[in-house]
Amino acid sequence: MAGLKGLKKKRRIQIILVAFVALALSTAMIGYAMKDGINFFRSPTQVTTMPPRPGEVFRLGGLVEVGSLVRGQGNVITFNVTDTKTTVPVAYKGVLPDLFAEGAGVVAMGQMQDKTFVATEILAKHDEKYMPKEVIDALKAQGVYKAPGS
Repeated sequence: MAGLKGLKKKRRIQIILVAFVALALSTAMIGYAMKDGINFFRSPTQVTTMPPRPGEVFRLGGLVEVGSLVRGQGNVITFNVTDTKTTVPVAYKGVLPDLFAEGAGVVAMGQMQDKTFVATEILAKHDEKYMPKEVIDALKAQGVYKAPGS
């Protein structure tokens, strides 16, 4: 009987160790899989003061500068994104969302190439009062945010 109790205790310890290793391994694999899926938000001021690493994918948010929208040949579009303090030129190849407009809030995902942000995805506001939370926070931090209807 004494040998049987020792065997059960040894088996329990082995099961606990295997479960711990499996948990650690799955946590590491989830973290590795998510590292490319996390895209940080930056305002134009943050992009110019703390430039991103070469090839880093991130989200750029702000307002589409009035008068900066230029439709090039084919489906290449260029415009500027501003936080009213700093402006970053953006190039996008594709079809813009229906609600994309100058003076409206926008979030673009992509990466910097030279001094231009090359966007792979453009997200525009979906109603008259909507502006991405990150854009509102960046504008409030600069003291230039005006609430809709004010």
